[in-house]
Amino acid sequence: MTEMNGAFKETEIGPIPVDWEIAPLQEAAAFTRKPRGLNLSDYEAIPFIPMELVPDTGTLIEQYELRAGSRIRSGTYCEKGDILLAKITPSFENGKQGIVSDLPLDFAYATTEVYPIQAKPDRLDQIFLFHFLRLSNVRADITGKMEGSTGRQRIPKAVIENYPIPLPPLPEQRRIAHVLSTIQRAIAAQDDLIAAAREVKRSLMQRLFTYGPGPEPASTKETEIGEIPEHWEVVQLKDVIRNRIQNGAFIKREQFGDGVPFLNVADTYKSTVVNVRTLERVQCSQDEIEKFGLQRGDLIFVRSSLKREGVGQCILVEEVEEPAIYDCHLMRVKPDTSTVVPRFLAYYSLSPQGKEALIARSKTTTMTTINQAGLSSFVVPVPPLQEQQVIARSLEAVEQKIDAEEQRKAALQALFKAMLHQLMTGQLRLPKSER
Repeated sequence: MTEMNGAFKETEIGPIPVDWEIAPLQEAAAFTRKPRGLNLSDYEAIPFIPMELVPDTGTLIEQYELRAGSRIRSGTYCEKGDILLAKITPSFENGKQGIVSDLPLDFAYATTEVYPIQAKPDRLDQIFLFHFLRLSNVRADITGKMEGSTGRQRIPKAVIENYPIPLPPLPEQRRIAHVLSTIQRAIAAQDDLIAAAREVKRSLMQRLFTYGPGPEPASTKETEIGEIPEHWEVVQLKDVIRNRIQNGAFIKREQFGDGVPFLNVADTYKSTVVNVRTLERVQCSQDEIEKFGLQRGDLIFVRSSLKREGVGQCILVEEVEEPAIYDCHLMRVKPDTSTVVPRFLAYYSLSPQGKEALIARSKTTTMTTINQAGLSSFVVPVPPLQEQQVIARSLEAVEQKIDAEEQRKAALQALFKAMLHQLMTGQLRLPKSER
C-alpha cells in the first residue's frame, strides 16, 4: 500500500485522488424494479425478506421466509445480488443493509422499508458500493436528510439517487472491495470461534454442575436444583454469605462525569469480573463510598431489569484499584470464603441451572425484579472447596479463550474501520500486485 502523496483534488466530498471521478449514485447504479407482467399468484412460494433478516453487520442476506405469491400484497421487488439498503429510522442508522444471496428463484420480495440497488458493472463494483454505504460519515450525512415525523423518518429516494460517490478506476474498486471483504470474512470467522467457545462454556457448565469436575462422572442425586453429585450439599445463598444483602447507591444523571468508578447494570453483561478502568464515573460523598464501596470478593447481582433474563445476572469483584461504588439496581453479596469460592458461586449463578432458579424467584410488572429475600433464598450447590476451585479454574480458562477471541475481533473491527475510511478516500492506495 502507498500513503497519500499529494496528488489530490478538492471535491464536494472532500479531497480525492486526481484519477478518481465523482458521480451521483444514480449514474453508476440503478434501483431494481419489478418487471412488467410478473404475476405473483403464479408462484406457490416466493422468498420474502423482512427487516429483521437484513443484517446490521456482515454482508450477505442468507435467510428469508417463504410466502405464497397470492399472500404478498406489498413489498419491495429485488433480485439476487441487489444491495438492500434500509431507508427508515432507526434501521438505517443501525447499519442495516445486505446483499441478497442464495435464493430458490431469481427474485425475492422484501420489506417496503428498503431500497434495492444494483451497481452498473461498467462503472461501479457492487461490493465497493456496499462498503461505501457503510462509511460512518456517509451514514451520518444521509441521516441528516431524512424526512417525516419523529420515529418514522425515512430517506427520500432522491437523496440516495443524487448522493455523490467516489469512482476510482474499476480495477482499484475491486482491489478495495477485496481487501475490505477479506477483513469482514475474518471478523465473521472470529464470530464463529466466539460462538463455539461460548457453546463449550455452556456445555462445560452443564457437565460440571451436574457430575462434578472429576475425569469420571460422580454418582448423582436428585435435588430441588436438579441432578448434582451425591456428595455435594445444597443450601440457600444466605447460608454461605457473610453480609446482609445490600442494594446500591441511587445516583442522579447530573452526578455523572468525574469522580469514582460506578458499576451499573449494563456493565454486568460485559464480563464475569469487574474492570473499574472501563466504568463510568460519578460524583458521590465519602459516606456513599464507605457504604457502597466495592470490595474484593463482592458478588454483585442485577436486582431489576427490563429483560426478564437480565435478573440475576452477576459479576465478581476481584481487584479494586481505587474506590468504586455500584448502582441501586444492583445488590451486593459477600461470599463466606471458608465455605464457598466466590468465582464458583458466580459461575453457578450464570449457569443455565442458576439463571433459571434466579428468574423463578423474580416478579414481573413493568420490570422484572428480584428482591433481597428472593436472592437470599436462592438455592446453590456447595461442593468441597477443592472441587469448587477446580470448577472455577476450568470455566475461567474457557472464559479467557473467549476474551482472547473477542479481543482479536475488536482489533479486526478497528482495522476494518480504519481501512474503510482510508481506502474510500484514497489516503491509502492498493497497488495492482495486491489483488
